[in-house]
Formats: sequence, C-alpha cells, structure tokens
Amino acid sequence: MRILLVEDETAISGFLKEGLEEEGFAVDVADNGKTGLEMALDNLEEYDIIILDWMLPGMSGIEICRNIRKENQKVPVIFLTARDTTDDAVFGLEAGANDYIRKPFAFDELLARIRVLMRGTKGENSLFRWGDIVLDVDSHRVTKAGVNVDLTQKEFALLEFLLRNKGKVSRRTRIIEKVWDVHFDYDTSVIDVYINALRKKLDDKNNASFIETIRGVGYRINEDE
Repeated sequence: MRILLVEDETAISGFLKEGLEEEGFAVDVADNGKTGLEMALDNLEEYDIIILDWMLPGMSGIEICRNIRKENQKVPVIFLTARDTTDDAVFGLEAGANDYIRKPFAFDELLARIRVLMRGTKGENSLFRWGDIVLDVDSHRVTKAGVNVDLTQKEFALLEFLLRNKGKVSRRTRIIEKVWDVHFDYDTSVIDVYINALRKKLDDKNNASFIETIRGVGYRINEDE
C-alpha cells in the first residue's frame, strides 16, 4: 500500500514516514504544496491514500485537494491541521477530503483512520484467507489453523499483496514496485528470499506450496486451495 504525505514540518513528516513504513506502507513525501500536487497527479492510480497538511508553502492543502478531486474522486484524502473550529472542518470536507485530524494527534489514531478509509472507500475486506491461513490487516496478524505465525513486516506486506491478487500472476517487477516501493532497475532476487521464508512458515508438512512459482514471470496464489 502506497501513501503520499505532503507535510512541510520535517519533524512531523519524518516521524510519520518512519511509523507508516514500520506498519508496512510505502511512503512518498513532499515538503511543499506544488511538489505535492505534481506527485499526486502524476501517480493518482498508484496512491492508496493521500495525507495533506492544511498550510503548506507554495499551495495550500485545500487547493491540492480540489485539484485532486477534479481528476480522481476515489482516492482517500486526510487533512492534518492545527485549525480547530467546526467551520474549518466543514470547509476541508467540502473541498473533497474524507477525514480531518487536528494537530497534535496520536499516531495510532492516524493509523486507525487510514485503515478505515482504505477499507471503506475501496470496499476491501480486512481479512484474507487461503485454506487455514488467515491474514488480518487491521490487527496485523497471520494465523495458520488458528495458531499465530510470526512474520516480519516485509513478509506480511508480501503475503498481503499476493492474497489481494489471488488468482492472478503477480509479476516480479510489480511486486518490487508495490511491496518494496522500488521504481527502477533492481535485482528482484530479493523476492525469492522472502517467498522462501513464507513457504517455510506457512506451507504444509507435505511440501505442497500454496505460493506457485510462474517461472520467468513471478508468483501466484491460486483461487482454490
């Protein structure tokens, strides 16, 4: 899942970027309004959510949101702002934002709002299943036959991506872009390391792997186990 964060206070943007990446998100950051709008419009189909500070150099968050809505009505937008009146909240929502969080705020609150919006606006389920394997996005938990499976952040993100695309072949270049947030020529052999780790932790004892290798292309989790 990829997020655009437009925030000019480096202490805040650095803290949020680190925290969101620890939760498995890929995060792009812009520190002014004009750059933020350019990044948003250039990658609207790639971003799963956009977080905007209200007051930004170059262009306000309100202006950015209005321009985004001219091109895309679906991508969720959250405002971060020190403004604290009801009129301000209404103004932000009328500009096209989906949610509004007043500074200062707890990181867990922002994370909860992000997950609710991503699930609600896209109609996505937070639970993904394959046989006795269950991945719960909200609790960031994976179980097999009811027993917790300890996954690293990247293993969890890779498994979530494959389960979201169940039945489809996930090409190696696409996996690198969406899970590792790498958009240039990169050695995709790192994927193999994580696929092998997932197989060791989740495959049945008879070595029947639920992650199928499509040689020369990528990987697939089939619809039927």
